Amino acid sequence: MKKSLIIIILFSLLGCKSKIAIDHSNHKYLLALEKYTDSSRNRLIPVAIYGHLDKKLVNKTPIIFSHGYGGNKGDEYIEDYTYLLETLASKGYFVISIQHELDTDELLAMDEPLKVTRMPNWKRGSENIGFVLNKMKEEYSSVNFDKLVLIGHSNGGDISVLFAHQHPELIHKLIAMDNRRMDLPRTSKPKVYTLRSSDYPADEGVLPSGEEQKKFGITVQFTDIKHSSMDNDANEEERKYLTSKILAYLNEN
Repeated sequence: MKKSLIIIILFSLLGCKSKIAIDHSNHKYLLALEKYTDSSRNRLIPVAIYGHLDKKLVNKTPIIFSHGYGGNKGDEYIEDYTYLLETLASKGYFVISIQHELDTDELLAMDEPLKVTRMPNWKRGSENIGFVLNKMKEEYSSVNFDKLVLIGHSNGGDISVLFAHQHPELIHKLIAMDNRRMDLPRTSKPKVYTLRSSDYPADEGVLPSGEEQKKFGITVQFTDIKHSSMDNDANEEERKYLTSKILAYLNEN
């Protein structure tokens, strides 16, 4: 097959889906690139799906990943976190990366109070997660969605945290990579973990107190890594540290 992309348009009851052929020589663990449409919101949702090409997906643990804000480039889901997504897939996880911002969207609010002005963005992202989760359950029914893990960085972390507040019964674990605005759930179910950067503090109330961490079994891990170096800007040492921590969280009972 030449490098030109073959696009197949499929239609379903809830909306349409575009499937794009992939050059696997450049994306070892990338199974599919989809473009779903949530017809109830007239919302396009690009999705990248990672996993082992040569292994069955029966009973695999699913991870939904939400990227940090990138200025509405529209390709953060496939370009900005490959070191992490490919590593997780290589370890046997079924990874779904959602593109939350499109180039036609309004820019992320910068006016205070951010918990108010950014809420429309987070709610849209939470709705994206819910829609994609339902589609994945339909199309990959052998995956163990009872063990769903949400991972998100920065604004994607805030989106993931909001979804965890709204739908705790759907999530097994939540891993927030330096989300700074949405308060982490004070709960033991789902299990909550967060990796913190060295350069940007979280807003007041985002992180649980030491007493709350002990009460609910929440893991708050401070690191020497800068906020903007948790994506592909991370150096090799930082990548190894972040992936090792996340894999350890995933392996905990």
